[in-house]
Amino acid sequence: MNPRPTQVKLKKKTVNTSYMGKKRGRRAISLFSGAGGLDVGIQQVGFQILADIEMDFPCCETLRHNIKKENRTTLVIEDDVTSVNVEELMGRLKLNPGELDLLFGGPPCQSFSLIGKQRGLSDDRGVLLFQMVRYAKILKPKSILIENVKGLIGANDLKGRKGGILKKLLTELELLGYVPKWQIINSATLGVPQSRERVFIVATPKPNGFQFPLPTHKEKNSQTCLLPLNNYVTAGEALSGLPDPVRKEQLNEHFVFPNHIDVTPPGDQKRIHGVGEGRHLAAETHLPANQIKGLTKKDTTKYLRLSTKKPSNTLRCGEIFFHPKEDRYLTPREYMRIHGFPDSYELRGPIRSRSGRVRDLDQHRQVANSVPPPVAKAIGIEIQRTLNAQNI
Repeated sequence: MNPRPTQVKLKKKTVNTSYMGKKRGRRAISLFSGAGGLDVGIQQVGFQILADIEMDFPCCETLRHNIKKENRTTLVIEDDVTSVNVEELMGRLKLNPGELDLLFGGPPCQSFSLIGKQRGLSDDRGVLLFQMVRYAKILKPKSILIENVKGLIGANDLKGRKGGILKKLLTELELLGYVPKWQIINSATLGVPQSRERVFIVATPKPNGFQFPLPTHKEKNSQTCLLPLNNYVTAGEALSGLPDPVRKEQLNEHFVFPNHIDVTPPGDQKRIHGVGEGRHLAAETHLPANQIKGLTKKDTTKYLRLSTKKPSNTLRCGEIFFHPKEDRYLTPREYMRIHGFPDSYELRGPIRSRSGRVRDLDQHRQVANSVPPPVAKAIGIEIQRTLNAQNI
């Protein structure tokens, strides 16, 4: 394995990949880029992403690989967003204040997660949310898009006021001249084969005509008010058509569908055996005690086998879900299918079993941390429409 390179600072030569598109669309900058879920959807709308800023090395490798593969121009800055000199960045990108069309990002969400300790602004990761404001003050973009967990809505500020963090963020955006709007969106309602609720904040200048995208999908047999909607896309539909995965130890011997690699340890193969489709191990009380081991009724996402008949549960960093019918983990490619990534998009970095440890984000967590591209695309279309309507 190659040694881990040192972080690329903006003051030094930064990794860049050359590309000249046929037409230059509206321009955007991505913060906390991760594996590029937001990027993919925003690009599909026609935005040209000038720069990605991300500090995780495997995620940067993923970004670089796809930029090169797609023959695009995007400056990949492997650094902490707090360390980047925004004025220098503008100089490198030949941007003047007010010329950027979109600033977007999904700051780390663990501080506000409902399954975490919810330390809010007392956690450095919570403070990173306001880096979006710092960049906006200098760049003066025409629009801003922020994604986070829905726990942000009720997160306490430093004075213990419920919802104080979101209120502070909205107020700071308003002081910059924007009209911010927020909404919780379940990815399944926009055609993603995964039930995943996240809060999205969009800020545009006055007068703000932005409206969040309307749902296009619904739960089967549920009532709808006016417009006919498609049924939710199921995990079974998302996973169909893939070849059998290749075991990690056989990579040098078999052709590999990109990222379609099985890393399930033998012990986990045995523990998931006998768990029904759409069920989790702790609920299968008929199985031997030495198979269930220390799991309790609360462990509903551990050793979870997906159902083919409904959308996947929310992909998370803590566990890897199991295939609906086979005694194995879902592969990174299957995670990407469930998240709405195109098959042409490829991940780089380690693929670990749950018994292993890696310092940086492995491929499963790169997906779980990202925004489903179809959701980013749907919101990007509405941002584009608003900017065009306001002729800005």
